[in-house]
Amino acid sequence: MSNTFAGLGLFPELVRAVTEKGYTAPTPVQAQAIPVILAGRDVLAGAQTGTGKTAGFTLPMLQRLSRHSHHGGRHAVRALVLTPTRELAAQVEESVRTYGKHSTLRSTLIYGGVGINPQIEALRRGVDVLVATPGRLLDHVEQRTVSLGHVEILVLDEADRMLDMGFIHAIRKILALLPKARQNLLFSATFSDEIRAMAGSLLRDPAMVQVARRNAESELVVQRVHPVDQSRKRALLGHLVSTGNWSQVLVFTRTKHGANRLAKQLVCDGIEAGAIHGNKSQSARTRALAGFKAGALRVLVATDIAARGLDIQQLPHVVNFDLPHVPEDYVHRIGRTGRAGSSGEAISLVAHEDRPLLAGIERLLKRRIEQHIVAGFEPGVAPLATQTQEEVARVPRQGQQRRRGGPASGGAQSEQRTGKRQGAAPGKRPPGGGRRGNGAARRAGDTGRAGAS
Repeated sequence: MSNTFAGLGLFPELVRAVTEKGYTAPTPVQAQAIPVILAGRDVLAGAQTGTGKTAGFTLPMLQRLSRHSHHGGRHAVRALVLTPTRELAAQVEESVRTYGKHSTLRSTLIYGGVGINPQIEALRRGVDVLVATPGRLLDHVEQRTVSLGHVEILVLDEADRMLDMGFIHAIRKILALLPKARQNLLFSATFSDEIRAMAGSLLRDPAMVQVARRNAESELVVQRVHPVDQSRKRALLGHLVSTGNWSQVLVFTRTKHGANRLAKQLVCDGIEAGAIHGNKSQSARTRALAGFKAGALRVLVATDIAARGLDIQQLPHVVNFDLPHVPEDYVHRIGRTGRAGSSGEAISLVAHEDRPLLAGIERLLKRRIEQHIVAGFEPGVAPLATQTQEEVARVPRQGQQRRRGGPASGGAQSEQRTGKRQGAAPGKRPPGGGRRGNGAARRAGDTGRAGAS
């Protein structure tokens, strides 16, 4: 394998664009994938995120499209790249424009969550490379604003995530619209059994590219587990960010609501934070990501789906506030750091109820993750200040009850006074009063505390 882009057989204008981007040597996945794609073969490629998969298919794709002219002298869609998320689609299309800036090829980006009319206008002007999410692409197909009859190269990027998100039926509809004779490139961060099954039906005699063992974590990422009670995760996260002077932290939660809540709580704690997830508008997601990259936000809280495609150079810290239900998603998450040769740190905040999820992750990795209890956040130990306040508040009440003749006497007098205030008949409990009402209030209070954690 060559250790230069020119040695891989790329055109001078592509090598020039790569050099201007600051890259001098291909990554392992690029060194393996580029020659076989240039040769016209189908490819099944798997590599850790951050290893250069996007350039691994973008560069040879642009070269193959540049070898001959447009159909009928116009720009028709000749390469289709499908991605699972808007962020990943935007990242890929940016790479196409960056590496293809010295060519005459045109590209555009279509995804949901934004107006469709500007996309229609871009398609009418002519496009060689179309980067799309499956749902919005089918919207254009139904409106007959795009033709896929001239596609020569199909790329499925992050194919495993597309399957996880239930896009298999949309992908099948799209495949039925493409010419039978085409080159198929399937790129994935992991090689699940489902991915191999898809590859078997889609790819013809594919070249296999895999630069790490199946579902492997990056060796550049230091992983650590901090055992902590669920109710104290937020306080521990704030402590780590503040005492460690962390300036850029990507935090994963399991739900969209959880992402919003955690971001708001961190802001209340004096830490600049924002949230990004599927329910956010595209403009809000773009603003949050731009603020995070620029340093205006120290913490970006995200769900797994929204984080796909986030390309943040030299991201130092990733935190699993909630562990994922699917162990492979852990590999995706920590792959946001330790990219392009840089080191990174992945921290997981693990409560007692998270232990089964941690066990599943460790089985996938075939090793134990180092655990470290942070002083002051030991599991099962409430904060000292909280205990002291409760004790101080409780002691005077007990003393008062003893002086008044005991808890039973004090309780009866209190209940009788409450009844008089509400106009209750003597000897009867006021509506909602008594033991049943107090028990309901306690249960409601427990629910409130659990929801606020």
